[in-house]
Amino acid sequence: IDNKKISKSKFRQKRSTNKYLDIQIDSLNQKKLIERTKTGKIDKIEVYRSLISNKSSEKLDFSKPVVIVYYPGKDPCNSSGLQSKESIQNWYSNLEDGIQQLNANAPIYLYKVKDGLEKYEGLLDWHKDPDGITEKLFFNNHYPCSSFVVISPNGNYLSYFGEFGKEYVWNAINIVSE
Repeated sequence: IDNKKISKSKFRQKRSTNKYLDIQIDSLNQKKLIERTKTGKIDKIEVYRSLISNKSSEKLDFSKPVVIVYYPGKDPCNSSGLQSKESIQNWYSNLEDGIQQLNANAPIYLYKVKDGLEKYEGLLDWHKDPDGITEKLFFNNHYPCSSFVVISPNGNYLSYFGEFGKEYVWNAINIVSE
């Protein structure tokens, strides 16, 4: 944790809380615990908003929170499972309905590497992360499955790393809207 070695038992105990995510580091025998949520503020929010809206061709209302779902590329987490197109569509429709009810912009779906997104064809509109800026700002590591960030109109944000439930996105919208 925080680049300090801890015992295996403490590692397991911390990881079991779901407040931490483990990621592989240089050595095959070592993993690093990362807090799953991060908050902060984007200094040049106007520049970021402009880049995202121009490159994704999404119309954004900048008086509302912006939700970005980020796909880092294919990994064991996001390439496993046997979800049908119907179940994927239902999950994302429910996610988007909840986001709309919370008065936020519809999510923007960004990817780093397109490989593995075939299962979403015809369901979601994915866009290449413009200039890798979203990755640089919010997702320094390859977190498993996908991650998200919610950005308030004034630039405050809450990001969540790794696999997530819809409720996590909705809670993040409530938090940044306060």
